[in-house]
Amino acid sequence: MALLPSASYKSHYQNFTPPFDIPDSWEWVNIKEVTSKITDGTHHSPENKPIGDFLYITAKNIKYDGIKIDSATYVNSNVHTEIYSRCNPEYGDILYIKDGATAGVVAINDLNVPFSMLSSVALIKPLGILNRYLYYFLRSDFSNSSIKKSMKGVGITRITLRQIEEWNIPVPPYAEQERIVKILDNYFSILSYLEWNIDTLQESIHNAKSKILDLAMQGKLVPQNPSDEPAADMLRRINPKAKIITDNPQCRNLPLGWTLCQLRDLCSFLSRGKSPKYSETPNLYPVFAQKCNLKDGDISLSQARFLDETTIPKWPDKYRLRDGDVLVNSTGTGTVGRTRIFKAEYLGDYPFVVPDSHVSVVRSFDEIESTFIFYSLYCQDGQQYFDENLAGSTNQKELYIDVIGDRNIMLPPINEQKRIVAKIEELYFVLDQIEASLRS
Repeated sequence: MALLPSASYKSHYQNFTPPFDIPDSWEWVNIKEVTSKITDGTHHSPENKPIGDFLYITAKNIKYDGIKIDSATYVNSNVHTEIYSRCNPEYGDILYIKDGATAGVVAINDLNVPFSMLSSVALIKPLGILNRYLYYFLRSDFSNSSIKKSMKGVGITRITLRQIEEWNIPVPPYAEQERIVKILDNYFSILSYLEWNIDTLQESIHNAKSKILDLAMQGKLVPQNPSDEPAADMLRRINPKAKIITDNPQCRNLPLGWTLCQLRDLCSFLSRGKSPKYSETPNLYPVFAQKCNLKDGDISLSQARFLDETTIPKWPDKYRLRDGDVLVNSTGTGTVGRTRIFKAEYLGDYPFVVPDSHVSVVRSFDEIESTFIFYSLYCQDGQQYFDENLAGSTNQKELYIDVIGDRNIMLPPINEQKRIVAKIEELYFVLDQIEASLRS
């Protein structure tokens, strides 16, 4: 099936049924009537090298926004003379991929030097039609879908030059071609700008999240409330043995009602997991390992191994992970220090999950907002603290439980902890929505 049925420009009303209506001032024109040449490159693969006399262009170099020569190879003068005499590409001509999975990708020749081509690329030289108008038509969904239906071949599907010569193009007056091209150029310029900036925008979102956490941990994200119970009083009440740090320079800059303490004094349970005996088959008792702390920030038990059921009595209840437990990968180059917060929903139908010896559990007292503790360790300052206090060799870094316990925490009153967490999650939700829209 050709792109459009073959038709003569002068007799198209007799031989041609248009696939869609066009304005009265437009005409359906066979592509041969608006081109001076339709050809392709060499049909045998010549010797080509990273260095040579003339560029050798194949389908991999053809992109919608032009010809990319970063990975291009070269041919010598003798090879080029044979290929160039057939193709003779000129600035502004159209190059069109006609073979393989990328068939239909089209570019305007933006190289001002002669080059050789492989037969997977067709050369179309516009004549009497604006080259960018023809380029946009060949790039359209209508054109591409018709082309895909017409491709044939075993292994590598392709369209032939003869099929290309049967295409018909809806052609407006030249001035209207110019107007259409100008609008489309502006449209695609905006799209290119947005695509080019997606990485920058995503990096900005990441930086914004980091800044939000920095402000939160400094007491600058939400206002202090003088009527809140001071954090020092709260801490003495829930843990009389807690040491309130007073000889640290940070203490002089603490926000109203905040106190400085060590993480261990905020915890009802702070421990590495244990080395499990694993079951040979899946059961109802998964073991939380480093790989369960996902790189993307989530937690998953989908890759967990399972506990030998005969060893369950050897695991006290305190090792069973609870909602709000903060989990820190404590060994492994590249993952050590990775911090996540466990939610009861992650259990699914499992009755409980226990951590292996490569994961540390930070379980704060019930009177402490566990998500605030998570953010205190997850923030840039917390992660830097972990990085600077690792032990072990280059290939096997380790984060000792005492190092985690020694971490200084600037602790606000409990009500402010809750306000901080709520504000972080409110702002993160907005940023996540923006990031999701960039990917859609």
